[in-house]
Amino acid sequence: MHDMTEQKVAVVTGASSGIGAATARRLAADGFEVVLTARRAERIEELAKEIGGRAHTLDVTDRAAVDAFAAGVGRVDVLVNNAGGALGAESVEHGDPADWRAMYEVNVLGVLHLTQALLPALRAAGEGTVLIMSSTAALAAYEGGGGYVAAKHAVHSLAQTLRLELVAEPIRVIEIAPGMVRSEGFALTRFRGDQAKADAVYAGVAEPLTSEDIADTVSWAVTRPAHVNIDLLVVRPRAQAANHKVHRVS
Repeated sequence: MHDMTEQKVAVVTGASSGIGAATARRLAADGFEVVLTARRAERIEELAKEIGGRAHTLDVTDRAAVDAFAAGVGRVDVLVNNAGGALGAESVEHGDPADWRAMYEVNVLGVLHLTQALLPALRAAGEGTVLIMSSTAALAAYEGGGGYVAAKHAVHSLAQTLRLELVAEPIRVIEIAPGMVRSEGFALTRFRGDQAKADAVYAGVAEPLTSEDIADTVSWAVTRPAHVNIDLLVVRPRAQAANHKVHRVS
């Protein structure tokens, strides 16, 4: 075990399930003290107990709450901006502006809030890392993806801009863009609890990525020597050659 004064601290947003929970487990195994944030208090409290971390109930879209969290969190070496998600799969013509706004709030402004609030702590740590979980939707459009594609393109731009602005400082900006991941809640949230529609996303795909596969890439990226910046890591299952090209077996 590290001496407590030396133990590095990683903050993981959206840590109650899926990629966030898997990442929290993995970083704890890597020796980090993990601070888990999410809106679902019970789930992060259970996971924090399991991995010896700290749980903090937080809605990343609430700036006052984010600032209060930042004021009390203490040391931060790594920020994993994982909270996000998609709502709906309507065409641009038929999309609900409320869904677009909600996706922008969590995927873009959520990342902005946490990053702004924790940059002083990341700076103070000496060698900080901001990791942004985007998506292959950040790099290419697909039908029915309009609002999510727009939000993830925005966060991709945020990451690129931040990296340029922080180049003189010992703070890395890493972006990981997963393709098809069969995570606990992503498709179910997108289709508003419709399990059949959620299952259809993965139908016939022998092996979509798992949340653990993505946690593995987070672990690798943040544990490189401090001078190594993984700008953008695109990770897909072998069966997915592009957003629109997926091998399915019946």
